[in-house]
Amino acid sequence: MTNLRPRSLLRAATGLVLACLIGLPALAAGPASAPHDAKHISALTFGILPIGGPSESLAAWRPMLDDLSHTLGLPIRSISVSTYEGLGQALAEERVDFAFVSGRLALDAVTHDRMRVIAQLTRTNGSRGYYSVLLVSKDSPLRNIDDMFRQPGHLRYARGEVLSVSGYLVPETQLFANRRLDSDTFFANVVVDNHQNNALAVANNEVDVATNNTADMERFAKRFPDQYARLRVLWMSSLIPHAVVVIREDLPAELRQRVTAALTSYGTGRNAQAELAKLQLIHDISGFAPAGNETLVPFADIEFNLDRRRAYSAQWVSDAAMQARLHKIDAEHQALVRQLMAPTTP
Repeated sequence: MTNLRPRSLLRAATGLVLACLIGLPALAAGPASAPHDAKHISALTFGILPIGGPSESLAAWRPMLDDLSHTLGLPIRSISVSTYEGLGQALAEERVDFAFVSGRLALDAVTHDRMRVIAQLTRTNGSRGYYSVLLVSKDSPLRNIDDMFRQPGHLRYARGEVLSVSGYLVPETQLFANRRLDSDTFFANVVVDNHQNNALAVANNEVDVATNNTADMERFAKRFPDQYARLRVLWMSSLIPHAVVVIREDLPAELRQRVTAALTSYGTGRNAQAELAKLQLIHDISGFAPAGNETLVPFADIEFNLDRRRAYSAQWVSDAAMQARLHKIDAEHQALVRQLMAPTTP
């Protein structure tokens, strides 16, 4: 785990990117950011949101990606990274053709990286989303969220990266900013890592409180039953929509449509039983439902609420200055929602 000073976390994440590339040796040689052309596309590259470690994520996705490769008649390479920032960088540098990403990463991909949403994951239990949680040890003296807020500067905290919806954005919005606090300064010590390592840190008494989410905790319970038994949920958020798949806009329309069809029909056809077993290797996924950019509006709202609450808690030279900032936040949010709701060409 990485122990970072407040305010330097996002800068440091860029320097910690670890990318693992799996594919045919002959395919790895060409310039990854070259413009796409229907006659010259010899492979696709899939980016994977970090769940656990990079190699673990690659292994989990590989069986399904091999099936998609067979359906599309194209090799599919995989990029898995150790940080959200690393995946965001790969998207921005056009090293990825389509990717499984969080809602916050998808917002950047759609607004800045010429990508669009094509699908949203579905889960076996039929849930419409998942929940962010704060974890403490089972025998922690913290019995409720008010107990935690009575101890500023005394507790150790583990959270996700700033691009993690459940690991940072939702708890920051619904808990800390709502009380005019910043988690990076409220706690005595802040550690930034992935959900799995943060849960282990609580179980091993290395931190007092950690962010996580209900979907990852189900997976954690299967992999680390002893450590899971030492944990307790202190707080749970409102519902967060599931992660999505985005694809590059400059891929040929025919190829985008084929990828979308192959992805959203996976686990539903004559080989459904075998395909569903491969999806279970990933993250208790039951399939991918067709979706568009409008799916990202709830994530835009999360950013909007966090920005407004931070504006209210900031120090301003005058009320007029604060109102100007709030007006700018409102206008930018409205423009973003219009962009996400706008119809897209096939």
